[in-house]
Amino acid sequence: MDVIKAIRTRRSIGKVTEQVPDKEMIESILEAGTWAPCHYRTEPWNFIVLSGEGRDALGEIYGEMAVKSLTDPMDEEIEQAREKGLKKARRAPVIIVIVMEPSDNEKVVWLEEIAACACAAQNMMLAAHSLGLGSIWRTGQPTYTQKMKDRFGVSEKGQLIGFLYLGYPAAQPKSSPRRPVAEKTQWWDGS
Repeated sequence: MDVIKAIRTRRSIGKVTEQVPDKEMIESILEAGTWAPCHYRTEPWNFIVLSGEGRDALGEIYGEMAVKSLTDPMDEEIEQAREKGLKKARRAPVIIVIVMEPSDNEKVVWLEEIAACACAAQNMMLAAHSLGLGSIWRTGQPTYTQKMKDRFGVSEKGQLIGFLYLGYPAAQPKSSPRRPVAEKTQWWDGS
């Protein structure tokens, strides 16, 4: 698939089937992530692939956080909150956890390490699209909690970037028109 076409046609797809993509496909997607640009060639990304019951590592944290948000819950409500957390992590057969671990090089800017990991995520979503898979990059407040960092072994200086949910599309994505680039572009050519 032509890269410009891939960029224009890739959409976030939250509804996927339960069919698990081949390990080779996931490895190709991960490899695409490693070719993202990064200042000082730090390659700050780390990936954790969750599938099968491995997804419960994420779902249990979602469930714990849901329980914690309840006020004076009954046993049934606690169980429902935990089950809801597990369901969140089972919305796709494969989830790639993206972790940024910054370089110790004092010249490296922390924010640039975040940007490099975002580029890695985009590369992976484009690779998934080219392989016929759907993907969605999920974050939200729980992503940035200490509990989540601890669960996935993120260092004090590191940052959990998000979760790429991957699978075979269960629905066609809606079109997503963009405003014309001319509305967002200035040309400074010195004249």
